[in-house]
Amino acid sequence: MEFRISDRARDYLARLQEFMDAHIYPAEPLYTQYRAERGPDDHTVPPLVEELKQEARRRGLWNLFLPSATDPPHGLAVLDYAPLAELTGRSPALAPRAVNSSAPDTGNMELLEMFATPEQQERWLHPLLEGRIRSAFAMTEPEVASSDATNIETRIERDGDHYVVTGHKWWTTGVCDPACEVLVVMGKTDPAGPAHRQQSMILVPRDAAGVRILRSLPVFGYADQEGHGEVVLDGVRVPAANLLGAEGDGFAMAQARLGPGRIHHCMRAIGMAERALELMCQRAAQRVAFGGPLARQGVVQEQIAESRMDIEQARLLVLKTAWLIDQVGSKGARTEIAAIKVVAPRVALRVVDRAIQVHGGAGVTDDFPLAAMWAHLRTLRIADGPDEVHVRTVARQELGRSTGAGSL
Repeated sequence: MEFRISDRARDYLARLQEFMDAHIYPAEPLYTQYRAERGPDDHTVPPLVEELKQEARRRGLWNLFLPSATDPPHGLAVLDYAPLAELTGRSPALAPRAVNSSAPDTGNMELLEMFATPEQQERWLHPLLEGRIRSAFAMTEPEVASSDATNIETRIERDGDHYVVTGHKWWTTGVCDPACEVLVVMGKTDPAGPAHRQQSMILVPRDAAGVRILRSLPVFGYADQEGHGEVVLDGVRVPAANLLGAEGDGFAMAQARLGPGRIHHCMRAIGMAERALELMCQRAAQRVAFGGPLARQGVVQEQIAESRMDIEQARLLVLKTAWLIDQVGSKGARTEIAAIKVVAPRVALRVVDRAIQVHGGAGVTDDFPLAAMWAHLRTLRIADGPDEVHVRTVARQELGRSTGAGSL
């Protein structure tokens, strides 16, 4: 097992670090101020984001998550991309967007690359790769437990040369962004079919008749720029050519979408944890209590040490998973992919919580990024499947190996 990244990846990592230091970190307070002045219901993209995107492209830091997306293809392995994702996680609101590697666009672009027709790719994938549009992924529904995808009630019904889409979605991340032009909608084309062949995916233009955005959902009071929309699809008619893949392929495509994408999420979470630990150490060295800096207090030293050990363990598990995906594919790394989705957010949350504690009252304000980090990370224990689903996957795989009966 070898976690050494390629020379090309090390070059990208050095360039990305320079970009973060010179452009991303200085832009953070300007981004925060812009959004605060306009209020939570304004999802306008701050102009500085476009400036950052142009600078990233100038530096060749663009679409690094997708090996074939550059000309010539950069060819980065999943393991190569992992430390790049970690570095962007240190500034989660800005860095992924600046290098065109933010969710849900990354997962949607991977879907389109794997399963879209040439016509679909021309209309949707190419503009996404250029950063000219954004996309949303509409899977979760308010009326059912969406942790079980077979519960989905949205219908995708064939009507001649069209499909009619009817349903109610929420947590449709990205749909409130003015640049969003397409929703990847998961629904049922065959409710009476086998459990994992009922679902299909279809590409729905955001401006199609019958698409209504009811509201953007806040996350622990934070309103993200791209929004997490509650969306009604009221008899939306789209051409049959908009179906992604074949009828019944939706569940399998959803699983394919989540493999490398979980590496992105988990490494960004570790990046947030690293920055939180850095802030914790700075605060502990600067604040004086009981006759000396907090850093002299044994309990604070323990929090710092525990955080470092937690981060290192989580990173190694994620890197192992990335290496496995490169070696045997997402299916062969199924147990590890499920495990990191539980471990990385939990670890990052613990580290951020310790950092908040060391910061005292300042830690729960917006004067530091810690509170926003905590809110974001806490949602990761639910997004893309709750912890309990992934723990069950790990348990079933383990029991299957132990009993010799395969996955239970």
